[in-house]
Amino acid sequence: MRSSNPVMSSLSSNQSQTQGNPYGQSDNPFSQENRSAVRPLTVDDVVTKTGITLGVIIVMAVLNFAIGELINPGISMILTLVGALGGFVTVLVSTFGKKFGSAAVTLIYAVFEGLFVGGFSLMFAGVSFGNSDGMALIGQAIMGTVGVFIGMLMVYKTGAVKVTPKFNKIMFGLIAGVAVMALGNLLGAIFFGFNPLRDGGMLAIIFSLVCIVLASLSFMTDFDQADRLIRQGAPAQYAWGIALGLAVTLVWLYTEILRLLSYFRD
Repeated sequence: MRSSNPVMSSLSSNQSQTQGNPYGQSDNPFSQENRSAVRPLTVDDVVTKTGITLGVIIVMAVLNFAIGELINPGISMILTLVGALGGFVTVLVSTFGKKFGSAAVTLIYAVFEGLFVGGFSLMFAGVSFGNSDGMALIGQAIMGTVGVFIGMLMVYKTGAVKVTPKFNKIMFGLIAGVAVMALGNLLGAIFFGFNPLRDGGMLAIIFSLVCIVLASLSFMTDFDQADRLIRQGAPAQYAWGIALGLAVTLVWLYTEILRLLSYFRD
């Protein structure tokens, strides 16, 4: 079962290519022989590696934020652009470069993405949105992101929403559609000054709401993929790939929540 998250989906693809057909007699890509050769993945591995990844993102975000606040906003914005491009390239390397369980790739992504998150947040700091200060919106976005993550984990654990192949296909199609729309809007903004999906208007609000819903539902496929890897006895190193996939979704959710809050308070 492939995930709608490109990083998590590549994990399942790698299983099929390196460990055999997952739909064979045992329906498990990790045979007993392979599982005995390496330590199998555990929940603790996933929690630990995800915690480390998020910790690096937070440290780099605070660093870039401080550079912008205390030293030079221009330098911070340059680092933000570097972070955005570097994070994107790193995800591509992880997805298509067979680096699914690489600690180095995941931590490099965390460094780049932390720079991006810090700079993105800086753009809202010190700016008044209605009766709210930008720093208040940042705090609310962080709490909202954590709340959605915990809430979706509870939904998954209770089985309130079933993750099926059809669910994943629908999610993949919707996320691909949103990505194409976002890219088209970006190109329109750069070349024609046309920015309807990010200008704070009604269409921008609807677009952010759709992105938040999709990012939230993406956690379901991420949790399911991690659960399957653990039950199948995947190598412990796969925890780094899972951590990368979860980090991608968390950052996406945070940026969209922060955008939406600014629209409503503007």
